Amino acid sequence: AYGSNLLTERIHINNPSAKFKAIAKLAQHKLDFNYFSQRWQGAAATVIPHTEDHVWGVLWELDEEHEASLDRQEGVPSVYNRKQVEVECGDGARVTALTYFLIKPEEQDKRPSGVYKDVIVRGEEEHCIPSYYLAKLRNVEDNGYMGEVSVNVDLRKISKVPDD
Repeated sequence: AYGSNLLTERIHINNPSAKFKAIAKLAQHKLDFNYFSQRWQGAAATVIPHTEDHVWGVLWELDEEHEASLDRQEGVPSVYNRKQVEVECGDGARVTALTYFLIKPEEQDKRPSGVYKDVIVRGEEEHCIPSYYLAKLRNVEDNGYMGEVSVNVDLRKISKVPDD
């Protein structure tokens, strides 16, 4: 996970079997934002191939029964699709994993909402993603929206990560 599903409380909304396995790095990709998400009121996160960059995220293990609910949450196959990737865990182990990537055409306004970016940052903090990467994420320009979103729970209220 590299977007809102970094945060434990978020992934457990639709996928209660998700178990944290490790932090992991996806090489030769970069984090990008694209496609206006009605749910988040800003551009959604995606990973795109990039030879000189990498993406830090969380490796979750889900029961097979929740694979379909995660696909529905991510809008497969109309918004995102899945692909197999190899990631390097924090301990150096290499693992095959599934990730999601946007399949929508590129849009002009690629800024995430402030609330979406906050959920991603909280997930990165919760799982102790390297500080240089967290700083890079904090510097992503957002669209300033910090209002209500359609996630059916106030993630800021239930997050175990303290406010700055």
